[in-house]
Amino acid sequence: MTSDILFEKTGDWGVITLNREKALNALTWDMVKAMRAQLITWAGDNTVKAVLVKGAGERAFCAGGDIRWLHDAAKADPAHASEFFREEYRNNSLIYHYPKPYVALIDGIVMGGGVGISVHGDFRVAGDATLFAMPETGIGLFPDVGGGHFMPRLHDGLGLYYALTGARAKAADCMAAGIATHYAPADKYSELEVALLDVPLGDHAHADIETVLDIYAGDPGHAGINDLRGDVARLFVGHETLASLMARLEAGDSEFATATLKILSRMSPTSMALTFEQMKRGHRLDFDDTMKMEFRMVCRVMQGKDFFEGVRAQILDKDREPKWKPASLAALKDDEIAGYFEGLGEAELVLP
Repeated sequence: MTSDILFEKTGDWGVITLNREKALNALTWDMVKAMRAQLITWAGDNTVKAVLVKGAGERAFCAGGDIRWLHDAAKADPAHASEFFREEYRNNSLIYHYPKPYVALIDGIVMGGGVGISVHGDFRVAGDATLFAMPETGIGLFPDVGGGHFMPRLHDGLGLYYALTGARAKAADCMAAGIATHYAPADKYSELEVALLDVPLGDHAHADIETVLDIYAGDPGHAGINDLRGDVARLFVGHETLASLMARLEAGDSEFATATLKILSRMSPTSMALTFEQMKRGHRLDFDDTMKMEFRMVCRVMQGKDFFEGVRAQILDKDREPKWKPASLAALKDDEIAGYFEGLGEAELVLP
């Protein structure tokens, strides 16, 4: 058992606390394995009526996976590093299909792997410190952990926009986009947690939880994303190819189009192409097939170059000047991108 993740039974609840406050509660392999094992146990425990997951401290729910470790592990042995993702994606699938209400208190930073252990549950409760993002295209990865399922299903092209640009979303934005299901203000957030854990959960646990969440709900204020929603829909919806999207952005004469092109110019071209294809395919797939697709993709990414260069530039050396290979979308070859989606044979992700 690792002290990086804590489990306890409180009333009718199983409570999970991500306990790496100094590391923004980033997920380690041991944390993912322990979480999945505990969720399986609680699924079969009739005394546990619902699950609540939260992050220690005030800064983060979960900032993602342990990227430094993953970088080092994948450099030494890509196949070994890919096994982390196998376990993580199995955990994401378990949460998506979980037979009991699953509540994530997503106050603070919620990015990458933190999205994977929250957004697929029944309730995602944003707070005033909530800051969501899937910034993977900036480190040579793609928005995985089921991003290929939930992001294409956000309205008005918002999913593709967030996926390609890594744009941040505060609480009001998360509510407007459908990333969060509920919001509670800072002065009520701790009180809400106590109230949830105190409520007796009967045969209608989902409705009992909803009632408590509604009592503590507040107004998150103006959602900046709503000011951009029309531009996002006009520019990001209706494309069969990434080239089509880029052409529409380049033809756009708005400040938004110009600013978006500048952001995308810093991203890994390979990651952008993978992400666009992931979103397009994921829109047609069920959740588990999306996870299998993402596992094929991530195994190939671990064997490539851009992930290591992206982590070097953004996290290790912090020069913010990654040298992507290839360096432009024009230099990408369609068959190379298609190869990321091909089957893995005996190494395929198997889900229950």
